[in-house]
Amino acid sequence: MRARYGVPLTLTAVGAAGLAYAAGFEVRSFRLRRVTVPVLPRGMRPLRVLQVSDVHMVSGQRKKQRWLQSLAGLRPDFVINTGDNLSDPEGVPETLDALGPLMEFPGAYVFGSNDYYGPKLRNPARYLLERAQGRHGLNGNAPAVGVVHNPWEELRDAFDAAGWVGLSNSRGRLKLEGIEIALTGLDDPHIKRDRYAEVAGGPESGADLSLAVVHAPYLRSLDAFTADGYPLILAGHTHGGQLCIPFYGALVTNCDIDTDRVKGLSTHTAAGHTSYLHVSAGCGTNRYTPVRFACPPEATLLTLTARD
Repeated sequence: MRARYGVPLTLTAVGAAGLAYAAGFEVRSFRLRRVTVPVLPRGMRPLRVLQVSDVHMVSGQRKKQRWLQSLAGLRPDFVINTGDNLSDPEGVPETLDALGPLMEFPGAYVFGSNDYYGPKLRNPARYLLERAQGRHGLNGNAPAVGVVHNPWEELRDAFDAAGWVGLSNSRGRLKLEGIEIALTGLDDPHIKRDRYAEVAGGPESGADLSLAVVHAPYLRSLDAFTADGYPLILAGHTHGGQLCIPFYGALVTNCDIDTDRVKGLSTHTAAGHTSYLHVSAGCGTNRYTPVRFACPPEATLLTLTARD
């Protein structure tokens, strides 16, 4: 009996243990990553930017709410929210409660598909199939039918009331004690809401720094921002792969970016220009797949320093 059933039983036990870890511990093991990016003009003081992404709030996630609230203790110069705040149509009040202390700081935001639409139950293995077939979101799949509409307008109105700058296919500025930050953003490319022609033209003259912001790091958006000369692009969406293989990394990115750049700081080159790219692994998950493995939930404190 040991010869016939020993290995299958061992594999089953290991799989069960891994699932228990992914769903019971790591998905709530919130981390802060710190990254330094040399993009400022010489002589300019460093700036501390807190990037929060992919909160995917579901009612009752108290530990996540408390952790997000605690990030205000970092005292960032400004906050960038790269979308997908919701995973529950009833989650707006708790999302705003969690982000409330951060909304006391200057900030800006873009929305992701899950701010607009509620998630649907689907087989996680489909992400692997879609990657192999080159299909991602509405960029290669049929339009979503019968989806739940989230109350994103309530979220937008609260962010705007706090003074955060909405960047969905638009530009805006933040003023920080004599420093002006110009921001250019896109609506979510994952559901084909991006309209780069409406914001094209590159960094603004007169600003001390220009940044680009988008939820999903699709190559067409990264190419456009980079070709226009933005020094730094901030994005989310990928969840860092969410279910990764230790010592190997992510299997999917849920967009057309390569898995080597699924999270963290990298570079992107287009039309003879090179930009820094930071992709946040985010701090939440789709409500139907509340697991993470070898990819803990995170926010990132980016310290922007002077160029070499």
